[in-house]
Amino acid sequence: MAKRSEDASISAEVIRNLPWWFIAIVLLGVYFVFLVFTNKLYGDVFAFLKDGVLTTIQITVTAYAFSITIGMFTGLALVSKNRLIYNIATFYVQVIRGIPILVIILYIAFAGVPLVVSGINLIGTTLSDMGILGVENIFVALQNRDISLLYRGVIALAISYGAFSAEIFRAGIQSIGHGQMEAAQSLGMSYIQAMRHIILPQAIRRVLPPLGNDLIAMLKESSLISALGVREITQMGKLYSAKSFEYLATYNVVAILYLTMTVLLSLGVRAMEKRFRIN
Repeated sequence: MAKRSEDASISAEVIRNLPWWFIAIVLLGVYFVFLVFTNKLYGDVFAFLKDGVLTTIQITVTAYAFSITIGMFTGLALVSKNRLIYNIATFYVQVIRGIPILVIILYIAFAGVPLVVSGINLIGTTLSDMGILGVENIFVALQNRDISLLYRGVIALAISYGAFSAEIFRAGIQSIGHGQMEAAQSLGMSYIQAMRHIILPQAIRRVLPPLGNDLIAMLKESSLISALGVREITQMGKLYSAKSFEYLATYNVVAILYLTMTVLLSLGVRAMEKRFRIN
C-alpha cells in the first residue's frame, strides 16, 4: 500500500513538473500547420507572408551582429579610465536608451542618413575643389536613394541595441574581480593584453545568456521597421489584410510566425544558460 502511494506521489510530481507551457505552444503550432494545409485562407496568408520571414531574419541577424560589436567596444569604453572616452560612451548610452526605438528608426532613416550623405557629398566637393579628386567622384555621387530603407532600419536597430548591449558588457566586465587585472599586470601584461586574454573571455562567457535575450527582443522589435515600409512579416501582414480585409486570419498567422521564432530562440538561450552557468 505504501509502495502504491509512493508511486502515485512520484507520478503526480512528474505530471506537475511537465513543461505544460511548451506542450501548449507545440499543440498550437501543430494546429497552425494543420490550418495552413487544410484551410485555403490560412494557406494563402502564409504563402504571402513567407518572404517576409526571410527579410525579418535577415534584419535581425545583421542588426544583431552590428549591435554586439558596438556594445562590446562601448562597454569597454564604459570601464575605461580615460575620462573623455568614458563620457562619450556614457553620453551615447544614456541618449539612445532614453529615446523610443521607433523614434530612433524614423530619425535615422529620414534625418540621420540624409545628414550623413550630405556630409559625404560636402567632403567630395571639397576634395574636388582642392584638385585631389575629380568633379564626379564617389563621394559626390552618393545619393540618399542609394541607401535602402531596409539598411536604414538595420542601422537604427544596431545603434539602438548597441546601447543596451554596452550595459551588458559593462556589467560582465565589472563582475570579474579586480584582482585578476592586477595579477595579469603584475606578470607584465599591459591593460589591453590583460583585458583581451584574461578579462574579456570570462566576461563574454557570463554575458552570453543576456545577449541571447537581446536577440529575442530584437527579433520582435524588427517589426518596428514596418514603419519604413520594409516588407518584413508585419508589413506583409498589413499589405495582405488591407487588400483582403481578412484581419483575424492574417494577424493570427503573423503572431504564430513571431511566436514560433521566439520560442525556438528562447529554447536556445535556455540551453546556453545551462551550458555556461556560472557556479
